[in-house]
Amino acid sequence: MVRKRVPDWLNSSLWYTTPADDRLHRYSPSPTTASEPNPQPPTPVPPPPTAAASKPPSTPTPPKSETRDPVNKNSNNNSGDNDQNGDSSGASPDDISRQAQLLSELSKKVINMWELRRIASQGIPDGAGIRSTVWKLLLGYLPPERGQWSSELAKKRSQYRHFKEELLMNPSEITRRLEKSVACDNDEPKSESRGLLSRSQITHGEHPLSLGKSSVWNQFFQDSEIIEQIDRDVMRTHPDMHFFSGDSQLAKSNQDAMRNILIVFAKLNPGIRYVQGMNEVLAPLFYVFKNNPDAEMAAAAEADTFFCFVELLSGFRDHFCQQLDNSNVGIRSTISRLSHLLKEHDEELWRHLEITTKVNPQFYAFRWITLLLTQEFNFADSLHIWDTLLSDPEGPLETLLRVCCAMLILIRRRLLAGDFTSNLKLLQHYPSTNISHLLYVANKLRTQAIG
Repeated sequence: MVRKRVPDWLNSSLWYTTPADDRLHRYSPSPTTASEPNPQPPTPVPPPPTAAASKPPSTPTPPKSETRDPVNKNSNNNSGDNDQNGDSSGASPDDISRQAQLLSELSKKVINMWELRRIASQGIPDGAGIRSTVWKLLLGYLPPERGQWSSELAKKRSQYRHFKEELLMNPSEITRRLEKSVACDNDEPKSESRGLLSRSQITHGEHPLSLGKSSVWNQFFQDSEIIEQIDRDVMRTHPDMHFFSGDSQLAKSNQDAMRNILIVFAKLNPGIRYVQGMNEVLAPLFYVFKNNPDAEMAAAAEADTFFCFVELLSGFRDHFCQQLDNSNVGIRSTISRLSHLLKEHDEELWRHLEITTKVNPQFYAFRWITLLLTQEFNFADSLHIWDTLLSDPEGPLETLLRVCCAMLILIRRRLLAGDFTSNLKLLQHYPSTNISHLLYVANKLRTQAIG
């Protein structure tokens, strides 16, 4: 069998990163090193100008003070130091041009989604809440018709409030409300209605010791284990970022919001419920929406994030269902697709990894795919990658697989020189790389497949 020749453009030294110190594994218990600076808290959101309640969401306007993400402390998207003081000269001409194109597109009465995807796929220079609005459009949460935004947002946010009222209520509160309802029906005096329900008024399903499937207390105790897991995972989400972690009021408020979203999702999706790692997929969405400079939008970040999270996971939900692991839609099938993609574009590397050194792609690709690369790069770079993932009209999965394949190709020289142990360590602690180059290589793989 004739082996496919590696394309000349892949042999360029431009695409190979120099060896660098491996990052700490995100799930490692090791503390952050002293040499790694802690990200600063997000810039406070300025209050919006006074507007009528019925006014539709305004189009983001170019800020005078900032053109980059507040977390962009090590991002390769922009050269130089992160400009927290608002010197717009730090933004590249390409960033300024894309921002102008996106603002122009978002100002139209009907958004051209094809054009929006094309621009956003190159990266969104978010300094005016642009990324928040664009992601909501790309995920289908906002319709292309701007005139429908206000009514759609009001409807969805009201729906989420009802979800929380119904699903986050403690059974004790349900009993108290029933007590009030019974008291009102019987027209009892207020002094009597403050007492406990009589034994005859407490149904079997409302008793704390009931084991019935319809019992709210039985369901509450079953949910407790999942809620405890959600609490643990939310508490350790991005421990190096003040936005998510710490004792500040900001961090605690954000943790509560993420906890609510995951609990509501788990209860509305009993087939999947909650799977460890969903908090990492949720984090970028909530961060982007919560940091919208429009205070009204930021205040509704929890509801907006919930629906966008549901939409995003709809394309990956089978990866979180253990019963489907070995099916043609499960995670093992998706990992096999990545293996075939690598074999198609770089058979030499594929053969060295899977046959010579016997590095099973499940050892590294499982986390890459299920967590959408949120653990392999710093936070700002992850947002840049997500701009490209969410812009794919075929859905994020196809682009995700190409990006994963490009990650392998970029470090092929180190992998070809390594054995099982060194390669596994390298792939589980992916080295720092230039994200723009990575996405360029991934796009090259797309054009090659089309050609």
